[in-house]
Amino acid sequence: MAEITTGKMKANGLEFVVDECGEGDAVALLLHGFPESRHSWRHQLPLLADLGWRAIAPDTRGYGGSSRPIGRDQYKLDRLNEDVAGLFEAAGARKRLLIGHDWGGIIAWAYAMEGRLPLDGLICMNAPHLAVFGNLMRASWKQRMKSWYMGFFQIPWLPEALTTAQGARAITQSFTREAVDKSRFPPEVTEVYRRNALIPGAMTAMINYYRANVFDMARFSGQDVAPIDIPTLLIWGESDGFMGVEATEGYGPYVKDFTLKRLPNVSHWVQQEAPEAVNETVAGWMKAKGLAGGS
Repeated sequence: MAEITTGKMKANGLEFVVDECGEGDAVALLLHGFPESRHSWRHQLPLLADLGWRAIAPDTRGYGGSSRPIGRDQYKLDRLNEDVAGLFEAAGARKRLLIGHDWGGIIAWAYAMEGRLPLDGLICMNAPHLAVFGNLMRASWKQRMKSWYMGFFQIPWLPEALTTAQGARAITQSFTREAVDKSRFPPEVTEVYRRNALIPGAMTAMINYYRANVFDMARFSGQDVAPIDIPTLLIWGESDGFMGVEATEGYGPYVKDFTLKRLPNVSHWVQQEAPEAVNETVAGWMKAKGLAGGS
């Protein structure tokens, strides 16, 4: 399997620390979620390289060693989408595959709808299309209860204080409590995320994704939302404590070429907790859609 290397890329006026595998101008860009980092894609990067892609997983803006702009508005989806386009451009991408989990998945959905550069494929993991999420939030008290933390994160300074207390114990627990197979999150894994959360200014930047966007997502869920017309795969761990499986339904009006794979007894942290099943699904789908080989 291809070796993962770490380096830096400049894009959209920022500097990103990236892990990558493979080479060439067919570029797969992998976006992590909250409170993760590029490390969350360690199982998928070699697979994508073996499938003929140059796979790049950045610490997204505000996370880890990447640039950390100050101010809530610096984390709006429009800016995050420009980061995606800028990273593809910096990599010299001729073909583009966008993959995202959690917040990375939200960015990926939004980019597929409004991004500046066209995509050849889209893979999202435990992150719903924004219109589906909007419909679910309006219809389901159960989902609104699951999403309570989004409202909590709107409060100034208190979320940062609580999530970083006791050496960011809450960050470690967000993985170990949620996971079904807790053996997938040994201390050496959770320590990466815990350390990143304690970098000065990092937790505010991470929470600013919620502060900047939670009340701005309605534009992606109106009656006139154009359907995504590229091959799209949604992988979903069914034991997600943050998002119900109902978020996997109702994609007909929004995605023309849609494939769904639900994984039972797998938590929200799907690509880390069930990498074998995720990789098998990704590889099979890419081969079926003519996306293997990077050509």
